[in-house]
Amino acid sequence: MGEFDLSGQVAVVTGAGRGIGEGIARALADAGAAVVLAARTATEIDAVASSIRDGGGRAAAVRTDVTDTFALGSLATAAVEEFGHLDIWVNNAGGVEVGRPLAELKRSEWDSVVDLNFTAVWKGSMAAVEQMHWGSIINVSSMAAFGAMPGKGHYAACKAAVVSLTRTMAVELAPDIRVNAIAPGMIPTKLLFEAADVEGLQLDDLATRAPLGLGAPSDVGAAAVYLASPAAKWVTGQTIQVAGGITIA
Repeated sequence: MGEFDLSGQVAVVTGAGRGIGEGIARALADAGAAVVLAARTATEIDAVASSIRDGGGRAAAVRTDVTDTFALGSLATAAVEEFGHLDIWVNNAGGVEVGRPLAELKRSEWDSVVDLNFTAVWKGSMAAVEQMHWGSIINVSSMAAFGAMPGKGHYAACKAAVVSLTRTMAVELAPDIRVNAIAPGMIPTKLLFEAADVEGLQLDDLATRAPLGLGAPSDVGAAAVYLASPAAKWVTGQTIQVAGGITIA
């Protein structure tokens, strides 16, 4: 695979039990990395890890709540204990359950979304830095960061904050650790299905919004492989939009 070869590297992917996180984990494993999958649902990450191992890859599963600082530290330590070192950290876990106008949000609903989608990115990155001598941190933002998202403004604001955080961390952690982000567009995931249901849309309707139609988790995985690989050794502080040509969410 040349410059895209991740053989010998060790990666942690949060929210790796399904959807985009699973797609990223599988892509990194296919590129040669040993992958530690993290999520709150043990059965999901166990199944993905087992599938990767069955395909000849190296994978481990560690049940993790990314809003728990201690759990994130333990996750980074577990990666080193299992595979010897840590080179790639992907902050993918996120989502939003409560959707309503900002003026109607409860403070607890705001706080839970910020903790999961923004604060956890910072805490996860800092846990990674404690164990990484060099390497790559990849934050998963969203095309929601670049436009209005009525009913889920707290989520969109967090994703915009992740873009800003990525830029600052890239400067502060250079030159040994590169930090970039990926902003996925319309990938068929639980979040997209829920959004479509609220708007009364079908997936075919959503597909017409992007020139290249709907994407797949593997599309985001391919971007993650690039950002983690030697091919991107001079790339940091950037947010790659993997969105099929759509300009805003």
